[in-house]
Amino acid sequence: MLKRTHTCGELNSSNSGQEVILNGWVDRIRDLGGIKFIMLRDRYGKTQVFFDPNENQDLYQKALKLGNEYTVSIKGIVKERPADAINTDMKTGDIEIHATELEILSESETPPIYVNRDEEISENLRLKYRYLDLRKEKMQKNIILRHRVMQAARNYLSNKDFLEIETPFLNKSTPEGARDFVVPSRIKKGNFYALPQSPQIFKQLLMVSGMDKYFQIARCFRDEDFRADRQPEFTQIDFEASFVDKEDIFEIGEGLVKECFDKGLNIEIETPFKRMTYKEAMNKYGSDKPDTRYGMELNDITEYFKNTKAKFLKSVIDENGVIKGFSIPEKANEFSRKKFDELTDLAKQFGASGLIWISKEENKDVKSTIKKLAEEEINNLLNDGIINDGEVMLIVAGELSKVNKILGQLRATIIRDEYVKKDGFDIMWITDFPMFSWNEEEQRLEAEHHPFTMPNVEDLEMYKDEPLKINSQSYDLVINGYEMASGSVRIHRKDIQNKVFEIIGLKEEEITDKFGFLLEAFRYGPPPHAGAALGMDRLVAVMAGEDSIKEVIAFPKTATGSDPMAEAPSKLSEYQLKELNIILKND
Repeated sequence: MLKRTHTCGELNSSNSGQEVILNGWVDRIRDLGGIKFIMLRDRYGKTQVFFDPNENQDLYQKALKLGNEYTVSIKGIVKERPADAINTDMKTGDIEIHATELEILSESETPPIYVNRDEEISENLRLKYRYLDLRKEKMQKNIILRHRVMQAARNYLSNKDFLEIETPFLNKSTPEGARDFVVPSRIKKGNFYALPQSPQIFKQLLMVSGMDKYFQIARCFRDEDFRADRQPEFTQIDFEASFVDKEDIFEIGEGLVKECFDKGLNIEIETPFKRMTYKEAMNKYGSDKPDTRYGMELNDITEYFKNTKAKFLKSVIDENGVIKGFSIPEKANEFSRKKFDELTDLAKQFGASGLIWISKEENKDVKSTIKKLAEEEINNLLNDGIINDGEVMLIVAGELSKVNKILGQLRATIIRDEYVKKDGFDIMWITDFPMFSWNEEEQRLEAEHHPFTMPNVEDLEMYKDEPLKINSQSYDLVINGYEMASGSVRIHRKDIQNKVFEIIGLKEEEITDKFGFLLEAFRYGPPPHAGAALGMDRLVAVMAGEDSIKEVIAFPKTATGSDPMAEAPSKLSEYQLKELNIILKND
């Protein structure tokens, strides 16, 4: 084989006259005036090569056999292109290679998907031929970006004295939260391992062990019901430190993100990041992961309706409910009655009993579902600048937390459907999450973050009979409306840990069965510790401007959790089932 001396992305006019060897794939083929041109591609770029029949007829005849995606090795002389033929869109656009030797390393059938151009094809087809999909320039850029981010994270944390330590993939099942993927044990029949949903317990044990700074590029597994942008296996940049508080974690996390953007995109990110409490985020944006670049903050307009004649609104106020809404700029002239009907149906799907809208087209009368019932209130909203010319206001009435969430979902829908994606990165910490939430399906309290999160200790006593009012020392990092990292100060006191277990209804036998080895370790001087886990897939997707994490994962699963290429998951043979002592039940 003619081994390459250069890649397809590095030659330029300074190499003119040199003899070089390039290896790669045939990206395009064209004939021009009897001379055959090919574009040769590797992951570094593309270089144009030409075969001249007047110079070497045998070589030219061999080049005629080439097809798209053939793998070849080419020797030739670097030539400067004429001024009118320079391609400024290519790194190698000012040169071309005059071929003197050609070796066809392997042939290619006609690919089932295009490699050299984007096309609208099904996800299933892309993933079935993922090795071809990964040849595309965009996909290679994304995977290279992921590598850079991963290396930046490793180097940054290593330089901060963090130790990269691997934790087990085969562990005990502790189903608090998402379902575990389970692995049957062949040797201990009837027993099962679980793949880790996160390294949470083990990284806390590492803190107990005296490894005071740990990190891991951690693979995690969750057997969740499939959603459009979730994967059953994913990657976290996981880190934990001892003798720290949340301010230390903020500083480390901000430095980490800054380094990833610097090394991955050559972009300078400003620190420190903005901060917003959970309560403030929900009240202002109806979401604990708001994208604030679009404005449209929620307004509490209950006072405007305290003397309203609209009975359905007055009854909400009398029952200590609220009336809130948000204004959508420059959409009054665009939103039709049909659009408002669609938004009303959507609000009902989100849990609202109905939706009030007010539309003020420029230099025209107001239109509204409540114009006849609340003309004075609408005029006051206009006079006070709550609604401006050209704006539409969407309003929901009811219990505060429910109203916030409904409006937050409507706001997110409007941003997605009505606005061009904004440039830049909106980065903030969301802090002071509730410690507990109510699981409606199971009719019990559960930990909002996880049961190892340190609550605000003063809240434990103050709200001992109202646990839903207890806040935690947890925090999320949000970028452009996506939860990017989650973390907390951990519980290191056994009495507080037992209290949390008690509140979420775990019996002593359950606690010992699920977390006994952690609590046993906590008998031997656990240090105060805290940490976070940054979602690698989501971070790289946002940095690359992609809407789906599948675009930055080499071999992702479909929305149903399958791999069309490897045909996974698949059935086991009868022999394997017998060896694992598993009998399949027919439904």
